[in-house]
Amino acid sequence: MKIETPNPLQWHFSERAKGMQASFIREILKVTQQPEITSFAGGLPSPATFPVEIMQAAFDKVLSTNGKVALQYGPTDGYMPLRQWIADSLSQNGAKISPEQVLMVSGSQQALDLIGKVLIDEGSKVLVETPSYLGALQAFSVYRPEFHSVPSDEHGLIPSALDGIADGARLLYALPNFQNPTGRSLSVERRQQLVETCARLNLPLIEDDPYGALSYSGQPSPKMIAMNPEGVIYMGSFSKVLTPGIRLGYVVAPLPMVRRLELAKQAADLHTAQLTQMVVHEVVKDGFLDKHIPTIRELYGNQCKAMLDAMDQHFPKEATWTKPDGGMFIWVELPKHINAMELLDEAIKNKIAFVPGAPFYANEPATNTLRLSFVTVPPERIRAGIEVLGKLIKARM
Repeated sequence: MKIETPNPLQWHFSERAKGMQASFIREILKVTQQPEITSFAGGLPSPATFPVEIMQAAFDKVLSTNGKVALQYGPTDGYMPLRQWIADSLSQNGAKISPEQVLMVSGSQQALDLIGKVLIDEGSKVLVETPSYLGALQAFSVYRPEFHSVPSDEHGLIPSALDGIADGARLLYALPNFQNPTGRSLSVERRQQLVETCARLNLPLIEDDPYGALSYSGQPSPKMIAMNPEGVIYMGSFSKVLTPGIRLGYVVAPLPMVRRLELAKQAADLHTAQLTQMVVHEVVKDGFLDKHIPTIRELYGNQCKAMLDAMDQHFPKEATWTKPDGGMFIWVELPKHINAMELLDEAIKNKIAFVPGAPFYANEPATNTLRLSFVTVPPERIRAGIEVLGKLIKARM
């Protein structure tokens, strides 16, 4: 029976809820679902890399041999064999990571939320790169921090800049490998400087590393957690090397920190799905990624080259852009007078989409910047789309 109410219910949202904002990228993706749009917008892995048959076989095996365990509630910290595999893979260059330091999460975005919940109070100082990953800014913003932008250059974050701004900061968030959005990577020297500086300043360093395996040369850079396991919180994900649909990531942290994260996760979702953790362990335990990741690197490397070659041919000389040697993104800086948000409106009318750069800045956005992703677009469409985009940019010169 329907109950008649005299007035519509008036919702009284929390101040936190009132401050929430939609992800600009997720809003753009609604437009790019149209098949006629050539989208350089989404940071989505290429479906061509998804090992569907391997995943299907793993699901079948797990369910047929251990289905009642896989379908049951699991421990909050995650499936121990997978945590051990992660710990072993990170124990390098003399560092020893234990499985007790590993917390499984429902994708890296949950890791960001849990870190924010555990470390950030309203008004806390949080340090981020310039520009930084939009998803991290969105996750941390819920806890209403005071963002401080760390100066960066063409080589990424500048460690020496921390001395003037780190006092009282709760954390520094950084993506050292093929950064989203710029595609830049920190040199080994800067990684060492960053770890040493954060240790000296007693500043927790968040090392977010979803793209580290995607070096086109196959030569991974050293991980900062191996340089200082007691001062670095490492975030990893299976989204870019297997499939994002399983929503499986992990956090590796010193034991006092990981226990707090575990308590926060208990309140959020009890645990990450046991079934997907067992399936991923079945897939990776015998070295599948060692064979699979090189195919991803080759595909992305070829498509990155196609985009860079097309940009050399069709973009005006007044524009500059990064030339990544891994990952999924190219960052473009246009002449100051060109507003990328206005350019996007015109580009969509011409069936091209990209992400304007302004939302990636915590402070003082550069409105003449934009991010291009090449991994879901075949080379012939990349070339055609960049030609159109180049013409639109030149028309605004």
